[in-house]
Amino acid sequence: MTDTVPKDKPKIKTILQHLSTKPGVYRMLDSSDNIIYVGKAKNLSNRVKSYFVKSHSSPKTQLMVTLIEDIVTTVCETETEALLLENNLIKKHRPRFNVVFRDDKSYPYIFLSKEDYPKLVYHRGAKKQYGDYFGPFPSATAVRQSLSLMQKTFQVRQCEDSYFKNRSRPCLQYQIKRCTAPCVGYISKKDYAKDINSIRQFYQGKSESVINSLQKRMESAAMDLDYEEAARYRDQIQNLRHVIQKQSISGSSADLDAVALEYAAGTACVLVLFIRQGMVVGNKAFYPKVPKDTELAEVLETFVRQYYLSGAEIPKTVLLPETSPEFALIGEAVDVSFNKKVNFKRPVRGQTKDWLEFAQKNALHSLRAKLNSKSNIYQRLLALQKALDLDKLPKHLECFDISHTQGQQTVASCVVFDDNGPKKAAYRIFNISGITGGDDYAAMRQALQRRYKRILDEDAAMPDLVIIDGGKGQLTHAEEVFNELNINTSRLLGVSKGADRKVGMELLWLVGEHQPIQLSESNQGLHLIQHIRDEAHRFAITKHRQQRKKSSTKSLLEEIPGVGAKRRQSLLNHFGGWQEIEKASTKDIAKAPGISLAIAQKIYDYLHG
Repeated sequence: MTDTVPKDKPKIKTILQHLSTKPGVYRMLDSSDNIIYVGKAKNLSNRVKSYFVKSHSSPKTQLMVTLIEDIVTTVCETETEALLLENNLIKKHRPRFNVVFRDDKSYPYIFLSKEDYPKLVYHRGAKKQYGDYFGPFPSATAVRQSLSLMQKTFQVRQCEDSYFKNRSRPCLQYQIKRCTAPCVGYISKKDYAKDINSIRQFYQGKSESVINSLQKRMESAAMDLDYEEAARYRDQIQNLRHVIQKQSISGSSADLDAVALEYAAGTACVLVLFIRQGMVVGNKAFYPKVPKDTELAEVLETFVRQYYLSGAEIPKTVLLPETSPEFALIGEAVDVSFNKKVNFKRPVRGQTKDWLEFAQKNALHSLRAKLNSKSNIYQRLLALQKALDLDKLPKHLECFDISHTQGQQTVASCVVFDDNGPKKAAYRIFNISGITGGDDYAAMRQALQRRYKRILDEDAAMPDLVIIDGGKGQLTHAEEVFNELNINTSRLLGVSKGADRKVGMELLWLVGEHQPIQLSESNQGLHLIQHIRDEAHRFAITKHRQQRKKSSTKSLLEEIPGVGAKRRQSLLNHFGGWQEIEKASTKDIAKAPGISLAIAQKIYDYLHG
């Protein structure tokens, strides 16, 4: 799909190669850095790439694509967050290719009529009909999503009255279990009224009361051995849980900034998230040059001082990941310079903590995008070539790592980088078998043999450099495999932790050398090695957890220390299944009876690594 990107826009092609697959918002910028379009996506990578195709059905889209010179993305936890953020950004920037957002009077609502068998429908305009109006919603899409969920959960009708009154047999909605067919008397008024009351309570913010009621009905049905009815209540609980999970995109009418800092592979990213009137209206990432041996606390303090004393828009509150006496001094300096009071603080709970965590996630995403940029990768490849005294630029690198739990479900990962950065389509995972549990040497040997025997059989291109996550011992076994396959061992490089296992103190081992190489902590070649190794470790861990879940024959909850039978039952009753627990945030887990925030954090960490 990305082959249609014009050759004079290499920056766009690089951006498309490293987009996140998570939900989020994207902004299209022109040559003057003006935002010309804002959109949201369930999958950022798929959605943004869809613009760069050979032909477009809309002339407007075709014109817009010709003007795109840069793309900025903000990653969100859910599509709902992305939807709300998109709305905020469109109202703030009014991009030329977006439809101008209307005022509150034309916002859509959900309407619940007052009848024997009420209908639940989309409504926009004057409120002339007798019934309940729930809203407003940020968009028509949000209303339709909510209606779809309610129809799936409670199966209430959404048809017009004229259609409803003239039915003699159920329609297709009944067949697909989206309606209980009140039009032909398949459900009593009393039972239908229970579902209507649950919907009304849900939209009035009494979601926990609704779920508690459903839980009681589920337990009662199970006690009566009516398992089909109990399963229906379980599904209703799960559907509602998806909606009521607290969002971090909007809150009170606060004006504040949230500042987050991430550091990896020699690069720092400071991201400022702007919240105005309780809504996230954008973010901006900065990449300061960090001198060797600089503490990250100093990086944060320096940035805050320079940024808020340079005439930037100053809100009443700035959220920071840590506190320091320096920030109080900066606040005094801002007051003297601009006659504005600003409160620098570290949030510990509530909405402000959610905003800071949201900023932290986007800082990490922006940092990864920076590390994966083509220009950054090329400079690091040059530095690596010089550091290892290689004959040519290593444009094809592969790195291996091993992951297991006490010797069980052992997997080996192979990640591939080229001069554009990670080449994820070429990543491979090897399920290791036939070895003694916990024997990392044997696991590495098996992975290398399988990988490079196949490459030789297919006469495919060998990598310029093969990185082994391990020290001299792992390198020796890798050397033996390469000798068995008649492969040049000068391609091998072992990487081991240095003193105190500190990042930046890694030791590099080459075949035939008795002493390791230790590069400067600021060396860009070392930063590239750290990046590749960390990616191999991440990929191995991810795939290992997937294997562990597949092979487990008992509930994952039983494996969590401190979660006994009573707490497991409470969680299952609250969420309806462990899959829903896995999707929940720490705060949502803590809402289950008998689950403290500390236990919830332990459960979340175990399920998410």
